[in-house]
Amino acid sequence: MFDLTINHPFLVLFTLYLFFNVCYLTTYAWAGVLKRRQRGPLKPAITHRKIAVLMPAYREDAVIVDSVLANLRQEYPADRFDIVVLADSLQPATLTTLRALPIKVVEVVFEVSSIVKSVNAGIAALADTPYDIAVMADADNHMAADFLSRINAAFEQGWRVVQGHRTAKNTNTPVAILDAVSEEINNHIFRKGHRALGLSSALIGSGMAFEYSLLEELMAQSNALGGFDKELEMRILMNKIKVEYLEDVYIYDEKVQTGHVFENQRTRWIAAQLRYLRLELRSGITELFRGNIDYADKVFQTMLLPRLLLLGVLVWCTIVSVMISQWLWFCIFAVQLSLLLLTLYISIPGTLRQLVSWRELLQLPILFVRYIRSIARYRRARNRFLHTPHGTVPLTAGNSSFVSKSSPVN
Repeated sequence: MFDLTINHPFLVLFTLYLFFNVCYLTTYAWAGVLKRRQRGPLKPAITHRKIAVLMPAYREDAVIVDSVLANLRQEYPADRFDIVVLADSLQPATLTTLRALPIKVVEVVFEVSSIVKSVNAGIAALADTPYDIAVMADADNHMAADFLSRINAAFEQGWRVVQGHRTAKNTNTPVAILDAVSEEINNHIFRKGHRALGLSSALIGSGMAFEYSLLEELMAQSNALGGFDKELEMRILMNKIKVEYLEDVYIYDEKVQTGHVFENQRTRWIAAQLRYLRLELRSGITELFRGNIDYADKVFQTMLLPRLLLLGVLVWCTIVSVMISQWLWFCIFAVQLSLLLLTLYISIPGTLRQLVSWRELLQLPILFVRYIRSIARYRRARNRFLHTPHGTVPLTAGNSSFVSKSSPVN
């Protein structure tokens, strides 16, 4: 029989760790709900800065042409932005089609591919063109028609790094709906909630914009195989550069549509999280005492359990406590579980909540198991680039149900 007395050291530490996770998420979730930001609406900019939209495309033949065509439809002056496709292992027919469009195509070849290598090759190829802003977009991303105009307006206000609102382009499978829900929870807690308390927004890998010279400097120092956005974020926050979140500036992202792709993607994410926890934990504690709260907070984020694992662990602990009649532990875990469920509920937009049915909820245990498997296999992502395929399930008109009225999908 297990010793589950309240004084059991392992259980006490384990429960405190779970409590830290729940409290962290709850604090920022409620901040996003209750605290209003003072920033006014973005005013139209006087200067149209030159923008490079960098789109790394590794074997993305299924989506890249459609994305480029959508992203060309911007309100921003056509002579003040360039879409730059960083073409890695694309088919000859795709390259021919892309080169016929009014964009720049930089073909790259690497023994081991990565976004960092592609972006650095792109920056080198663009050396003769003076850009002011670099926007990072995934090969499947569609920018809203006003995206670049509003990014430019944010830079007019003096921001050097901004994160747009990345949201779901498709909700055509149960897994895609759950992935869309996860995206919006991240937006609420790690972006809106953080900015409400005066901290930097988290970066997300796409839909983010940088002062061009700053990105050039940061990428030259990077050698990340996966999770490059986390490395950028760490360097930015170490230099005490604040990251703004533009909640009403939309970029639409294809959500994973199958459990297999979900597992593959999370394997890459977990590998990046563990890598940066190992590399940055000591400096995070040091920076906390130096007053760099943004950097310390980012390091603390690497200590958090993925939310699906946290939810699953709390459910399991609550059930086991009942089965073995440990009512004190049941109360402790049940309170934490209730608090977590409320936190997740307030973090999900109402329009997206309506899409979640029993069909999606029944996927959660399956995805929980896949998450466990992704942890067991995270070493696969340490020495090779794990690509997330796009366009594996045909997208149909109307798949995207979480869309801004002021920023229609292109």
